[in-house]
Amino acid sequence: MATEKPYVIGLDLGGTNSVFGIVDANAKVVEIGKIKTGAYETFEEWLDASIACLKPMIERVGGIEKIKAMGAGAPNGNFYNGTIEFAPNLKWAKGVVPFAKAFEEKLGIPCFLSNDANCAALGEMKYGAARGMKNFIVITLGTGVGSGIVVNGEMVYGCDGFAGELGHVIAERDGRPCGCGFKGCLETYCSATGVARTAREILANTDEPSLLREKDPAQIESLDVSIAAGKGDKVAKEIFEFTGNMLGRTMADFTKFSSPEAYIFFGGLTKAGDLIMDPIKKAYEENCMPIFKGKAKIMVSELPDADAAVLGASALAW
Repeated sequence: MATEKPYVIGLDLGGTNSVFGIVDANAKVVEIGKIKTGAYETFEEWLDASIACLKPMIERVGGIEKIKAMGAGAPNGNFYNGTIEFAPNLKWAKGVVPFAKAFEEKLGIPCFLSNDANCAALGEMKYGAARGMKNFIVITLGTGVGSGIVVNGEMVYGCDGFAGELGHVIAERDGRPCGCGFKGCLETYCSATGVARTAREILANTDEPSLLREKDPAQIESLDVSIAAGKGDKVAKEIFEFTGNMLGRTMADFTKFSSPEAYIFFGGLTKAGDLIMDPIKKAYEENCMPIFKGKAKIMVSELPDADAAVLGASALAW
């Protein structure tokens, strides 16, 4: 018998974009829309823009009576109480934001919230590269570095909903300042933002010729580094070597904790392909304890673009 409410809403709330999808019971994203996360100064402004984005999408599938619930993945999203708490990459979430409650009041449907990377992991487990796996870690390489950790088939949440913040593990003691208030966090080096920071540092501290010198240093993005590396630029390749080495050796530390059968990478930085993945794999194996060597697969998400996080968020709603 067909369900009376055949759709759910999935939201992938990233530091750069907020991507909304309306998803059916067969995991098909039937409507998609997005807004710029950082274009708004307050949560209320972002919420209003989100509702304005969602309303025509909802109307095209037959109205809110066709929507069962909403699931959202967000930085510092608390699974237990539906709040976003002290998210360093969201300028309108420096305190505690009553996220789920606000959407429930605006839309009149239940709303569920989890960490954005946890939702990516749920998406991979249900629809992607982690199907059939019970022990794996998803690492998202976007504006920041997120992680979703699954142990024995269960998402790791901890006592307060915030367990598994591998992006804020200290990769370099007394290293770069991070938005979370500490120094040397993994995401200050291995996010798309971190890659751009590395590029600016190398260009400022060396005279090495590079295609990247054609750009204003303040305007350099990780995509520019990827394009330059693809053209054989030595400095750009060094940037990916540095980034991959930092990430691979830190992953070797993660393995000591949960011994995953796979690491699955998701996010814009993975589009650099072998330029980033080869140094990750090399550094990982070089830094693994002998007992763990050769066991974990290192993979890239099988789900296109935002679908992993959107589908994972939608799974919360189902």
